[in-house]
Amino acid sequence: MKTPIRIAITSGDIDGIGTEVIAKALYKLKPQKNIQFILWRSPDCPASHLRIIDKVFRRHTFTSWPDAMGYIPEYSKDLIEIVSNQSPALWVEQSAQAARFGHIDAIATAPLSKTSIKKAGLKDIGHTDILKRIAGVENAYMGFVGTHFSVVLATGHLPMQKVAKEWNAENLSEAISAAKELRDLLSKREQKKPIAILGLNPHAGEDGLFGNDLEVFKEATKKHKNTDFSGPLVPDVAFQPDVRGKHAIYVCAYHDQGLIPFKMLHGRESGVHISLGLPFVRTSVDHGTAKDIFGKNKADYRSMFEALEWAISLAKKRKA
Repeated sequence: MKTPIRIAITSGDIDGIGTEVIAKALYKLKPQKNIQFILWRSPDCPASHLRIIDKVFRRHTFTSWPDAMGYIPEYSKDLIEIVSNQSPALWVEQSAQAARFGHIDAIATAPLSKTSIKKAGLKDIGHTDILKRIAGVENAYMGFVGTHFSVVLATGHLPMQKVAKEWNAENLSEAISAAKELRDLLSKREQKKPIAILGLNPHAGEDGLFGNDLEVFKEATKKHKNTDFSGPLVPDVAFQPDVRGKHAIYVCAYHDQGLIPFKMLHGRESGVHISLGLPFVRTSVDHGTAKDIFGKNKADYRSMFEALEWAISLAKKRKA
């Protein structure tokens, strides 16, 4: 096999649905020509999940990243697994370091709780903060691609009292750049549609009565002269069916403004999280750890399947 595209997969919280959705997604995906999967998992991974993987792949087991990287696969069917007692947050950190230095081509992540990151001794809040720190970038944005619409979050995991300060013209302008990056990955039909900018306040500020939404919008869009925009849109009606089809991407002011409607319409069965602004590829599921159904064989794998497909596709584009 010629030098393959290497995709690291982190399985997230040990008592979450990560290995279940990964196993099901890999079974559905099957071995891909010149694609090498590297799976991080716990020794406590349920045997039933491994049996699913073993139906289509041949696992080669290692206990550390350096040992795994030293293995030269012979076939696409060969899957490298790193069985580690480390915190799952450290799996993400090491994968990001490898991606930064070009040892792997993409990362696909299963759900990881914020408490797991804290217990690992890291000061980061969420995957995105780990990736930003390792990549050495100031700004990275969460993008979500779905069949109904796509979303970019202008602010990340912030308490509400801090959102208004962070939602300023400079940050919104960077989020718009991220939205343009995401739009370029969509179909040609979607690329022709304008980007929707949601207001922060009720009624998108209503001409300054409730906030400076219009002022921030005008300042943020100044340097994006050749881009079509709609905005600032009133948040409570922006996702209605007759509005959704007119826009490629929604740039949302804060986490729940974008993800409540996104997850209501896409559920756990579809939707992919793509990190924007990083020097390497990272994709993820758009749902959480779902610990309440751990080990019950009830987890829907489709978001993980799409995350792996996107990771492969984006890695191929970057390599080309």
